[in-house]
Amino acid sequence: MLENKDYFEEVYRVVREVPTGRVTTYGAIARYLSLRAGARMVGWAMNAAHGSDVPAHRVVNRIGVLSGKHFFGGPTVMQERLEAEGIRVEDDRIVEFNKLLWDPSVELAV
Repeated sequence: MLENKDYFEEVYRVVREVPTGRVTTYGAIARYLSLRAGARMVGWAMNAAHGSDVPAHRVVNRIGVLSGKHFFGGPTVMQERLEAEGIRVEDDRIVEFNKLLWDPSVELAV
């Protein structure tokens, strides 16, 4: 069984692959990695990633809501980072979410 640290490193490896201007979801990462604790484990990993080189701002919930925004040191930081990459956000939700969604199961398929 993998330790939390190992799970987190696998999550970070995937999140680092998300291209600028695209987003993915906690669940999409969990499915790709077959994580037992699922999306919740990905959320824990994203919370622990702040201050690192992991672009945690590109990970949102399954309907495109910025559910992790409170972990970025201010209520608008996550949105500001996304908007700096050309992603529109309205009412804490990604505009054209389905168009911007990056699914690691598709994009990283071997």
